[in-house]
Amino acid sequence: MPAFGVWINAIWILLFTGCDLACSSYSEDQCSWRGSGLSQQQGSVEQIFLHCSEGTLDWLYPKGALRLSLSPRLPSVAVGPGGSSSGLITACVKPSEHFHGAQLYLERDGVLELLISDRLESSPPPRVRCFSRLPGERVALFLQATPHQDISRRIASFRYELRGDWTARLSLDNNPISSEEACRPCNNTEILMAVCTSDFVVRGNIRSVVEDDNLRAAVIKVSATRVFRQKYALFTGNSRLSSRGEVRTLLQCGVKPGPGSFLFTGRVHFGEAWLGCAPRYKDFQRAYMAAKAAQQIPCELPVD
Repeated sequence: MPAFGVWINAIWILLFTGCDLACSSYSEDQCSWRGSGLSQQQGSVEQIFLHCSEGTLDWLYPKGALRLSLSPRLPSVAVGPGGSSSGLITACVKPSEHFHGAQLYLERDGVLELLISDRLESSPPPRVRCFSRLPGERVALFLQATPHQDISRRIASFRYELRGDWTARLSLDNNPISSEEACRPCNNTEILMAVCTSDFVVRGNIRSVVEDDNLRAAVIKVSATRVFRQKYALFTGNSRLSSRGEVRTLLQCGVKPGPGSFLFTGRVHFGEAWLGCAPRYKDFQRAYMAAKAAQQIPCELPVD
């Protein structure tokens, strides 16, 4: 990687020599940025600063380079297997299906690591890529335009998410969490906290389980008998007694369809539900009532 190190040094020289070569821009909503390379000089680097835990970047007609710094106000931490209080932050980027005209790198300690390459017309859609950083560690995303004679049809676009919880890592391409740790059942404390902090809390039954080869995940098709809470419209239906939705988890967890009612909790990543804790409903009831009797429940839930 020596060439990358030299290139990074050159970038920092540009960043401190004025706006002719390196400019800074702030998004009005502080979450997303949209701009055009047509206004950039060849070889220039534009700095972008965003301050949300999720958003989008759309770079039309890529030219020169962009350096994206993310300083999110992270949501409260969700609880699940593999969680920790180390302060580790996981970031994921999901390129659009038509990501063209640039390459996306992770910049960490002055070294570039390729995350997403410029996509050829015949190549498959790029996968979600993720990375982690420790508190105080300086990282950024760096987009470099690739030379093309015709840039009129090229747009480098992606969505990003940053999380301070374990569930963000379930959509990783490299899966740094061991299967044993990520797939183990939640204990009672984790279950009760998951009910309070998850993006969705739903009682339901497993209709079927199918594999998603693109995500390398198991898709659990759920018939929900009661939706306690959902951040987005994940579980919908015309029936007053039941609605349907999907929840994803690691293939390695070996989820199988079977009888019984479960309490599904978890986080939403790029519009998709990912499983956190999922105890049998009767086990959740028992843990909840015991904690309530001991006045140790972290939040109230209208249990049947």
